[in-house]
Amino acid sequence: MDMVRGHILCCGGTGCTSSGCEAIIKEMEAQLVAHGLEKEFKVIKTGCFGLCALGPIMIVYPEGAFYSRVEPKDVKEIVEEHLLKGRIVKHLLYQETVEEDNIKSLNEVDFYKKQMRIALRNCGVINPENIDEYIAFDGYKALGKVLTEMSREDVIKEIKDSGLRGRGGGGFSTGLKWQFTYAAEGDQKYVACNADEGDPGAFMDRSILEGDPHSVIEAMAIAAYAVGANQGYIYIRAEYPIAVKRLQIAIDQAKEYGLLGKNIFETGFDFDLEIRLGAGAFVCGEETALMTSIEGKRGEPRPRPPFPAIKGLWAKPTLLNNVETYANIPQIINNGAAWFQTIGTEKSKGTKVFALGGKINNTGLVEIPMGTTLREIIEEIGGGIPNGKKFKAAQTGGPSGGCIPASLMDTPIDYDSLIAIGSMMGSGGLIVMDEDNCMVDIAKFFLEFTVDESCGKCTPCRIGTKRLLELLTKITDGKGTMEDLDKLEELCYSIKASSLCGLGQTAPNPVLSTLQYFRDEYEAHVRDKKCPAGVCKALAQYTIDPDKCKGCSLCARQCPVGAISGQVKSPFVIDQEKCIKCGACQSACKFNAIDKK
Repeated sequence: MDMVRGHILCCGGTGCTSSGCEAIIKEMEAQLVAHGLEKEFKVIKTGCFGLCALGPIMIVYPEGAFYSRVEPKDVKEIVEEHLLKGRIVKHLLYQETVEEDNIKSLNEVDFYKKQMRIALRNCGVINPENIDEYIAFDGYKALGKVLTEMSREDVIKEIKDSGLRGRGGGGFSTGLKWQFTYAAEGDQKYVACNADEGDPGAFMDRSILEGDPHSVIEAMAIAAYAVGANQGYIYIRAEYPIAVKRLQIAIDQAKEYGLLGKNIFETGFDFDLEIRLGAGAFVCGEETALMTSIEGKRGEPRPRPPFPAIKGLWAKPTLLNNVETYANIPQIINNGAAWFQTIGTEKSKGTKVFALGGKINNTGLVEIPMGTTLREIIEEIGGGIPNGKKFKAAQTGGPSGGCIPASLMDTPIDYDSLIAIGSMMGSGGLIVMDEDNCMVDIAKFFLEFTVDESCGKCTPCRIGTKRLLELLTKITDGKGTMEDLDKLEELCYSIKASSLCGLGQTAPNPVLSTLQYFRDEYEAHVRDKKCPAGVCKALAQYTIDPDKCKGCSLCARQCPVGAISGQVKSPFVIDQEKCIKCGACQSACKFNAIDKK
């Protein structure tokens, strides 16, 4: 067998795939052959490395050289300089890793050094389409342990003692949920995985399934053993083709190795697993709607109680956790509940994965210990706000969450702290906003989403969210009154109290949190008929600075409604009555003479 001299890890997650990683991998393989190195270096397509802002990413081991924003034309230089001559190509490296005489390890750079990867432990490390690589990193060791050394009660106790809470939104005790399903009476039980993940800006579950699908399969088998189930379903949205493909490959490999199916590890335990594709309905992220969809019916929520642990899929006891929750299970079994208890805060144990997006330099996927502050995530891990802008707010929990203002940047990120300030953990989307964002417009954006995604089954959500959106639209159009702000708040609490499922119950959260922390912006829209951020089109006002205007007439020629007039070589003016706020004039001006207020 030929000795492999090095490994070339290329990110094959959705982000890097969309940036052309396939072409880079193909070029690398061709260059290795051309230089006679194909037996000395192994190219491995992995899952997401996390730092999506720098994709496509390639890491060359054993040196650990982190090449960022790689293009196919760069590959020849990397092969000829680094692989052939041993000279790392520093100008192609992630610059945070560059030192004078050597390169830093990833654990020394700001983006990674405060992270702790448990759910993401294998993402960017192994080939997700090769079960042998997963097994080499202790894969299926936890399943073997529970089937040969632990009773069902022992497994449930271990998960309860760990303090693991559901990573999908509400943060309910995972061990208690397992215990309720175990104790439920039924001749047939099921386990299910929620991989629907419909929050705008969220891609945590997708990345885990793309980079480490076997961890979820192993965890579901452990859960099935613990609660007494023999059949499982993974509900994943069809918009995740890479995740679906790798998940199916992993299921097929696990069956081939005898890790799914009949008599696993010759213990008499049977467990099979199937994929069910969702059509992209946000409401199907709610557990009862998800189960209704798996059954082949329209995805609408059901009243609770009874809860799924008692009456779930096909009215049988069903355990449902999300992808990230399951991804923690093998590590808890392998390392023990006491180990997991040492991570995080008193009531929020372990880590949390966030999809960091919006107005932030280091967009990507991060996993931090519970209790890490928002400031640490934004300023250190996230690298701060681009273009010297000021941080304004962060939205956690997607359409179900709230906006956290700059004054609360030192809030620790855990379940209870977020709820106390009017937000929530949710599945883990974290969208950053700067001074150029209008918070009324942000609330309106999320309301538009929930109105569109409401299943319409209950009146408070179907009608109430529409009325909320109408009020917000009235305000952003400059037609709102101070009484409308009171109506907004009153309607929010009414919808929260009377909606059938979590979608409606949490839909008002973005409105309530922005009303609480950014009420001055609402009042500016109502009283002054101005949008402080200059975002709301109906309230925008374009003006020409006479001192900067050169009288070139380009703005007037670009105006589609003839709202700009003047004499050549003299300052032009905008007729506010005619102006439709399209911004064509500002885009055309070469002298920065047109301001938007």
